[in-house]
Amino acid sequence: MRITGVDTLRLSRMHEPDGQWFTGTFRTVKADCAIVVVSTDAGLVGIGEAAAYGWPDKIHSWISWLRPLLVGRDPLDPATALPPGLGTERPYDCAVAAVDCALWDLRGRAAGRRVAELIDPAAADSVRLYASAGVRYDWSTDQKQVVDEAVSHADLGWTAYKFRIGTEWTWDGVDAEKFLGLAGEVAAAVGDRMKLMVDGNQRLDRDAALAIARGLDGLGFAWFEEPLPQADVEGYAQLNRAVRMPITGGERFTSVREFRPYLERGAYAIVQPDAGICGITECLRIAEMARHYGVDFCPHGWHNGLMAMAHAHLMAGLRSTRPVEVCTVQGPLQWAILADPPTIDGGHIALPAAPGLGVTLAPDLERRFPYLEGHYAVEVQR
Repeated sequence: MRITGVDTLRLSRMHEPDGQWFTGTFRTVKADCAIVVVSTDAGLVGIGEAAAYGWPDKIHSWISWLRPLLVGRDPLDPATALPPGLGTERPYDCAVAAVDCALWDLRGRAAGRRVAELIDPAAADSVRLYASAGVRYDWSTDQKQVVDEAVSHADLGWTAYKFRIGTEWTWDGVDAEKFLGLAGEVAAAVGDRMKLMVDGNQRLDRDAALAIARGLDGLGFAWFEEPLPQADVEGYAQLNRAVRMPITGGERFTSVREFRPYLERGAYAIVQPDAGICGITECLRIAEMARHYGVDFCPHGWHNGLMAMAHAHLMAGLRSTRPVEVCTVQGPLQWAILADPPTIDGGHIALPAAPGLGVTLAPDLERRFPYLEGHYAVEVQR
């Protein structure tokens, strides 16, 4: 079997006004998606989603340039894999990660086995999910929205929910104490129906992060994700030692080497690489090295359904009980890319019986969701 084609689908969908969401000072106005399709002379096709943080146009450019390294090669040969990302060129990192995911899909299809079973023949048949949202509340106008959103997810059967720290704090005089007050309201509203997590999006200083970590720990939160700027390894190490609740991070890293100082210094209790940025192969290496240090593994995943399926197979293959992240504010593009999206029931997803990643792409995607140039977010001034 030989690879005959490597192509990229670039897709977009504008959010309706009430579907837009905030991170700090940025309002997200559209959903993007980049999918790599690897074709073979045997008629088998593998698909993999790249993290859209790498910009679909630039991902497409890298795939076009790298195509000669893939066409004519055996997709079942490990030597066919592209050089891994180094964390210095995000579009390249995401492009080669998507190729890696597509090759895993192809290998599963060729073997007649699910990707999870390629990782471990005794892989789980289903995984638990967590709802990842908490980005539509505004400290100026509607901070209670996050409380209502948490309750609505619990009512739908989700067993875990992650929210962020809201719009830019300096706009409204928000501090650690005020945020903890809101976090306490969320916890009280959902009771014991859901585990809760907070993502700090690397926006806090050490003092605020410590105050919030202690408060969340007392409230029984499941973890506190990336509260500090990424480069503050010692800050993460101090924070991780200060509380029982896991401190987590690493979603931007592309390789096991980038995790070295964090693992050696005890900076993370859970590592969170993203297969859309580093690929399934590197995720497995990172998980193995983390295990050596007694650190857990739970991937980051924000964009669309194909990446959610890659992470579901990854976690099923690792036989992990950690839940898989599913963004619940991405809009219709998220699952419409799949012809046969799986059912999410009670916060769980069953792996399809079909080989590979178990899913296929819906038809006419580029016509239905034409790519819209430009950044997915706009900066807001207040």
